[in-house]
Amino acid sequence: MTANRKAFMTGERAAADEALSLRSINPANGEEISSWQSDTSRDIDRKTAVSADAFGVWRRTAVEVRSRCLLKAATILESKKRFLAELMALEMGKPLSQGVSEIDKCALVCRYYAFNGPSFLEPRMIETEALRSYAAPCPLGVIYAVMPWNFPFWQFFRFAAPAVMAGNGILLKHSPNVTGCALEIAEVFREAGLPDGLPEVLLIPEEKVAEASASIISSPHVRGVTLTGSTRAGMAVAEVAGRSVKKCVLELGGSDPVIIFEDADLERAAVSTAFSRLINSGQNCIASKRFLVQRDVHDRFLELLAGEMSNAVMGDPLSFKTTIGPLARLDLRDELHRQVTESLAAGARLVTGGCIPELPGAFYPPTVIDGVTSGMPVFDEETFGPVAAVSSFDSEEEALAEASRTPYGLGASIYTADLARGERIAMELPVGACFVNTFVRSDPRLPFGGVGLSGYGRELSREGMLEFVNLKTVYISEQ
Repeated sequence: MTANRKAFMTGERAAADEALSLRSINPANGEEISSWQSDTSRDIDRKTAVSADAFGVWRRTAVEVRSRCLLKAATILESKKRFLAELMALEMGKPLSQGVSEIDKCALVCRYYAFNGPSFLEPRMIETEALRSYAAPCPLGVIYAVMPWNFPFWQFFRFAAPAVMAGNGILLKHSPNVTGCALEIAEVFREAGLPDGLPEVLLIPEEKVAEASASIISSPHVRGVTLTGSTRAGMAVAEVAGRSVKKCVLELGGSDPVIIFEDADLERAAVSTAFSRLINSGQNCIASKRFLVQRDVHDRFLELLAGEMSNAVMGDPLSFKTTIGPLARLDLRDELHRQVTESLAAGARLVTGGCIPELPGAFYPPTVIDGVTSGMPVFDEETFGPVAAVSSFDSEEEALAEASRTPYGLGASIYTADLARGERIAMELPVGACFVNTFVRSDPRLPFGGVGLSGYGRELSREGMLEFVNLKTVYISEQ
């Protein structure tokens, strides 16, 4: 067991408590687990330089070596998955079984790029009048990665696996409440044989993130930025990156619609959409959030959905029986409850849930609200928790209009027996991903990202790797 793992799991603290500003709080009971001293501006400058040095070594490493390191990282992740799942449960409340699945998915993405990355990086030969001309994907440099707490390993690895395979360096600024996860990520890469400083982990408290990020992005050592987080955070990062003319990929919030047509398999749709809404206790940017149901089947689907949502087992995230744990912080739970209560006050109807339980910690029950319309918080805003907002529609045109009535554009799903209609609407919806007869998910083989206030750029697949490369044109002519 590493010193960091021992300190985290036993709750040891540094001697000078007054100097510690990053704290890990168990959202299931409010107890402090561990804490760390934040980096000073001098520490950040030093770590940025270390990251640049690591990039200088890594960019010259053979593609075959990078591939082997990613394969080793996958094996290490699988060997540690129970511990890492427990770490997530303690730091941000993810149910243990879902934490295990998250680590398995991280291993999957490492293997995907280990096997496919070499072909993605092959130069594309282009016939011109030259003796030889081609476009060669070359590493861009150190990428500043601002990562969220909701999928503390997956969100990082889905960016890092292609970035590392391409030969880039990484500066990681993770959410302060999952600092233990961030330090374990660095340990996995160190054990896999990557150079020290890849990634280099920055310990920055929330109140200092804006100031520190502006300085980091402006650094000549940093060549790109990726952020997964809120739209507000994305706007701030994009503004700084724009002033510095740095490449930026943003994966932001979502208010994903799901359209249920009258010819859909309602039982299957209820199971699928409830599962989507409850993944990670509802704290999922691509979860089904706004449920648009054709009027003729509205009542039946509502009954089925409420039943599925109510069957969730809420409790200790360290238990494999639990399917919904606490939200990551009390303030997040309170904000979700505000959205629910204000929507009810505006005329929506509570079907199930909607009350803060008499439990310690940041728990919120699976909640279904019917009669939701534009103008209500649960329709207009992103709800980051286990709340399903249900509306009805009459025609295909109305469904398309209501689904599109949002500034977000991350994902959407459609349930219908008419596959031609499903595909037609999928092409019409202004979103980055649309799934027919199943819920939206990320997959290493498919590009992932949004439009509108959900961000820009793509992660995963070949497109995700090429976001952070210098696509260099080489033209060789005879003398």
